[in-house]
Amino acid sequence: MGHWKDYLLAFIPIFVAIDVIGGLPIFLALTQRLTYEERGRIVRQSVFTAFSIALGFLFVGKLVFSVLGVGVYDFQVAGGLILLVFAVHDLLYGHKPPGSSTLDNIGIVPLGTPLLVGPAVLSAMLLCVDSYGYVPTTVSIVLNMLIVWTVFRHSTRISSLVGEGGCLAFAKVASALLGAIAVMLIRKGVMAMIGLAAT
Repeated sequence: MGHWKDYLLAFIPIFVAIDVIGGLPIFLALTQRLTYEERGRIVRQSVFTAFSIALGFLFVGKLVFSVLGVGVYDFQVAGGLILLVFAVHDLLYGHKPPGSSTLDNIGIVPLGTPLLVGPAVLSAMLLCVDSYGYVPTTVSIVLNMLIVWTVFRHSTRISSLVGEGGCLAFAKVASALLGAIAVMLIRKGVMAMIGLAAT
């Protein structure tokens, strides 16, 4: 089942990559004219979409990589670079509101994907599987989806308490932490490959 630290260490990168507080202003902008019931339906739709994509990729992603012949250390470096690019982009430009979407599908696109589960989250998930195993990573995904549901469901209240500036500040701190995690993954991957080449 794994040590409790494995669950914590698997939770943090995925939580940072999802950045639910940083994405809260976008959610509010897309749903500001909806009723409470309509917003609840969009929340359920977005969480279900994000969870389905994450869980599917968690178990199929590694099979795809094994077919392609991609190793753990290769993906550590590549995944770290992807996370670093996303972190730098968010630090410099922040989240950009997606284009117009209809009420019927905004819970799927852009909220479910790519806002909640995009390349950065998928990369973080597979890296967590390699480092901590499937059970801690799956538990981390479930916990993060519960957090997303709670934050989005009470988005108006949270936004009024934290304020737009608070959301943006949290997003910047999360992006900086994600960048640090990305550098750590790249460093570990490169050192491991150097060690393999030396043997």
